[in-house]
Amino acid sequence: MSQKRVHIFVKGKVQGVYFRQGMKDIAEKKNVTGWVRNLQDKRVEAVLEGKDTDVNSVIKWSQMGPPNAIVENVEIINENYKGEFSKFEILS
Repeated sequence: MSQKRVHIFVKGKVQGVYFRQGMKDIAEKKNVTGWVRNLQDKRVEAVLEGKDTDVNSVIKWSQMGPPNAIVENVEIINENYKGEFSKFEILS
């Protein structure tokens, strides 16, 4: 199974709705590593690495988000897999 790395930006009502913790929970469940953080422009940014299907599961979750989120757009940038993370974390 191939490895994948994506850099995503999520736009909408995605801050203050448990989005980062929800992403961390699904990423850990799917064995996806990387990080997620809030941006000053109210978007959420994340880098995800793992098996192709597992990363796709986290991307799919991010297109809906947690119950109180309103996701308007998810920008997905494919990058070269680096294997640089040992876990998934929330950055401040």
